[in-house]
Amino acid sequence: MNFPLFLARRITTKSNRTFSKLIVQVAIAGIMLGLTIMILSVAVLRGFKSEVIEKQRGFAGDVIVFQYDYNPAYDNTPMLLQDSTKKELRKIPHYKSLQPFATKPGIINANDEIEGVVLKGIDKSYNQDFISNILVEGHRIDFTEESENNQILISQYIANRLNLKVGDDFLMYFIQEPLRKRKFKIVGVFNLGAEEIDKTFVIGDLALIQRLNNWDSNTVGGYEVRLDVFSKLQESKNRIYDALPIDLRALTIVEYYPEVFQWLDLLDVNTEVILFLMVLVAVINMISALLIMILERTQMIGILKALGFANGGIRKVFLYNSAYLIGYGLLLGNVVGLGLCYLQDKTKFIKLDSASYYVDHVPISISMSDVLLLNLGTLIVCLLVLLIPSGLVSRISPVKAINFK
Repeated sequence: MNFPLFLARRITTKSNRTFSKLIVQVAIAGIMLGLTIMILSVAVLRGFKSEVIEKQRGFAGDVIVFQYDYNPAYDNTPMLLQDSTKKELRKIPHYKSLQPFATKPGIINANDEIEGVVLKGIDKSYNQDFISNILVEGHRIDFTEESENNQILISQYIANRLNLKVGDDFLMYFIQEPLRKRKFKIVGVFNLGAEEIDKTFVIGDLALIQRLNNWDSNTVGGYEVRLDVFSKLQESKNRIYDALPIDLRALTIVEYYPEVFQWLDLLDVNTEVILFLMVLVAVINMISALLIMILERTQMIGILKALGFANGGIRKVFLYNSAYLIGYGLLLGNVVGLGLCYLQDKTKFIKLDSASYYVDHVPISISMSDVLLLNLGTLIVCLLVLLIPSGLVSRISPVKAINFK
């Protein structure tokens, strides 16, 4: 029989605590709150990163290929990708699709208001599933029409500023020689939730930009390469770069929108600080509780020593007892933390300003592996740290301990 474990169970479940009762409850509450906050921190971090990254990827792809230009601008330098190069790109691991696009700055004139925007041109080969997901009104661009396609999608931000809605039309002026204007009809309104994109871009037909720039049908402003695994982004980008001609370059979505991903990196640091502080609080609470429990059981320690029980065995008694209390706190923390995550995921009751946070609610994403690692890490760290105060047992004299009151 494991006597230290048996004795620890008796102390934990059968004995009536005196002055250690409150400190034990505080320790359990500290572990519960610590784990709850750690679960919420990881869930929110992963939710934010996943939501923001998917929005950036959905709008601009994973790797953007365009003509090498020392002065990159929204008015693209024309490029032509040979069929042999496209064939090489399709051989790259994790390749999913290759989609042409072009951008061109313009000025919208509607309802006696003007707004500078960038027209992003796409064609019928472009996968509009993501666009359909962010539409708040109307439908995506229909490329089945044989006539000149003047359909356009605008953001909710621009629609509100210019007092436009689905079915309205407006003129857009393109600054070039000679000045050109085109009439567009709004077929859909989207809301990406990324302010720098919603403020800037409208989506239309690539063929229109080709005609404005006097390009042929094979000339485009760039290509979006989409991957099926975002974690292999840099590796895939290097392979893409090697397959391109010397006059073309490739940028990952991380390099294309550096400020967004720098902000996400700061969230990583904040979460690491929170995890450290929560574990520290749990450790301090458990050290306090263990010292109080040892003090409360001084007479028992003296009797056990007088009967020949080794210091190591007595230390195990208190470590087993502490492990039970830690486990109980972790159980409560899991219930509260995962419960709040489930509630937020289903109801989205905590709202955010999408202009500042890229999303309109606190997103939640957590896996069971994350929960297991948080639980296991907290348990191991607490028990390792408790080895130090549990060493106090070896310094207790049996004679003095038996007479301790």
